Amino acid sequence: MSDTVRENYDASRIQVLEGLEPVRKRPGMYIGSTDERGLHHLVYEVVDNSVDEALAGFCTEISVCINTDGSVSVTDNGRGIPTGIHPTEHKSAVELVLTKLHAGGKFGGGGYKISGGLHGVGLSVVNALSEWLNVKVCQNGNMYSQDYKRGIPQGELKIEGKSQKTGTKVTFFPDSEIFETLEFSYETLKTRLRELAYLNKGLKIILEDKREGREKREEFHYEGGIVHFVEQLNKNKETVFAKIIYIDASSENSEVEIALQYNDGYSENIFSFANNINTVEGGTHLDGFKNALTKTVNDYAKKENILKGEEKLSGDDVREGITAVISVKLEEPQFEGQTKTKLGNSEMRSIVQKVVTEQLGTYLEENPKEAREFVLKCITAQRAREAARQARENTRRKSVLESTTLPGKLADCTDKDPKQCEIFIVEGDSAGGTAKQGRNRRYQAILPLRGKILNVEKARINRVLENNEIKNMITAFGCGIGDEFDESKLRYDRIICMTDADVDGSHIRILLLTFFFRFMRPLIENGHVYIAMPPLYKVSRGKQDNYFYSDEELNAYFDENGRKGTDVQRYKGLGEMNAEQLWSTTMNPETRTLQQINMEDAVLADEIFTVLMGEKPELRREFIEQNAKLVKELDI
Repeated sequence: MSDTVRENYDASRIQVLEGLEPVRKRPGMYIGSTDERGLHHLVYEVVDNSVDEALAGFCTEISVCINTDGSVSVTDNGRGIPTGIHPTEHKSAVELVLTKLHAGGKFGGGGYKISGGLHGVGLSVVNALSEWLNVKVCQNGNMYSQDYKRGIPQGELKIEGKSQKTGTKVTFFPDSEIFETLEFSYETLKTRLRELAYLNKGLKIILEDKREGREKREEFHYEGGIVHFVEQLNKNKETVFAKIIYIDASSENSEVEIALQYNDGYSENIFSFANNINTVEGGTHLDGFKNALTKTVNDYAKKENILKGEEKLSGDDVREGITAVISVKLEEPQFEGQTKTKLGNSEMRSIVQKVVTEQLGTYLEENPKEAREFVLKCITAQRAREAARQARENTRRKSVLESTTLPGKLADCTDKDPKQCEIFIVEGDSAGGTAKQGRNRRYQAILPLRGKILNVEKARINRVLENNEIKNMITAFGCGIGDEFDESKLRYDRIICMTDADVDGSHIRILLLTFFFRFMRPLIENGHVYIAMPPLYKVSRGKQDNYFYSDEELNAYFDENGRKGTDVQRYKGLGEMNAEQLWSTTMNPETRTLQQINMEDAVLADEIFTVLMGEKPELRREFIEQNAKLVKELDI
């Protein structure tokens, strides 16, 4: 290192970011990303403050409105942000909350005992990342107002008029210098707001869209809270017991609410929340629930002589077909895990375990007919699981998996570093053969499928593991399934579904995604699953070939270049491309387009998979009719 560099690196080189500058400099640290997901997170940060008022018992109604100009307003009828002058900062409390990180009623225990925000930086971050923001507070018989531009106050908090109401209204327009898109999605907001209404029984949340041509308004208000949530989750399924079991308890420092019901499916769907935050990685509250459920059912079955001697039901047996929502609220939540969505408070394990053991035990005692039916269902699940054990053993990956080009078998890659490798799940032996010829053998593996895999939505684990195509995938991936899933053993960082752009191809994609969702969910949660996007058209003009991936792209090309002297080929299947074309359009990382599958909303995903792959054709038809506008012509 040169002396010049050393001399120049002094105290003057240390950059100090004042006020909200850190947020604008590193927005991803505060809202996760600056894409569509981060954009909607702004709304959730403001809504969380209003929900905190509801948790404290001061707010009964929250309204969210997408305005005609694309801004969003969030209004509540809570107490309103305090408008007085802070004793040491000498500014209004409103201005402090909007301009200082970690300023608010969530710190020190004085304002809120329980709050939903993860960091307590909600309003200040939204303010920092907005082109403009206006806050109105109704309090003390007055309506106060203050304007901001990119986080900077445009004057002091002033009285705008008189009002006998109380509450806060925040209107903001996201900053185009920060966000990749400024377009709010009504459906995305609806999913989260409906979820919040379920988790906070009695709270009314109104969502309205005033944009031209999209006018819409819905209310979410559930006096039954999470009982209605479970009802919604099971609405497309055949329930085993009509009644939803509801468990609740509260103390000075915590609240526990659990609703559960069984259906005739084979998968478990348990959604856990802490202070309204979806704990997708689980945590102590989920552990406590699972432990208590297994123990309580076993204790009852032993007591009633349904299980004898050393017979015992496992957690998997007891949870087969369960739909449950666990919601806990506590003073100082500790979030851990890769995405800070795992509850770490150890006391919640014993609190939940105690509540479930007592109240579920009472329910089983008071409902002997249903209890016996339920235990027998668990025993049936146990027998099927035992039958599947051997099948599972047969799918375990050997220490060395031989590479082969045989039809229907894996053509492995030579690189052994999973982070560098990807596997294409290809529809059909013909396309599989082309893909094998066109791939880069160093890091790309090919696994052709023969026909459609089993619909796992309608099958138990033993049938799933008997399916050859599924066995091939489990063996190739190397990470196991279900409770035995171990991501550290995954042999490919990217699993890419490559199917034809027709109805059959779409069906195969859905079958594959359903399998991943039900048996290898972490693959989706952690971003390992992709959809390949092969071109729909090849347009040849002279010696030049152009590829287009949608009707819009094709029409834009013709609008610009005319249609004269061109030859248009519509690809109906992957097999119509030669190896070079498939590589350059669909497999080459430099030129291809991949769609990553994520778990933005596990509840919605579960509902869609159930509708598309379940037992009720009328629901499938209704879904297709409602979403017909999203379906493009598959042939010319």
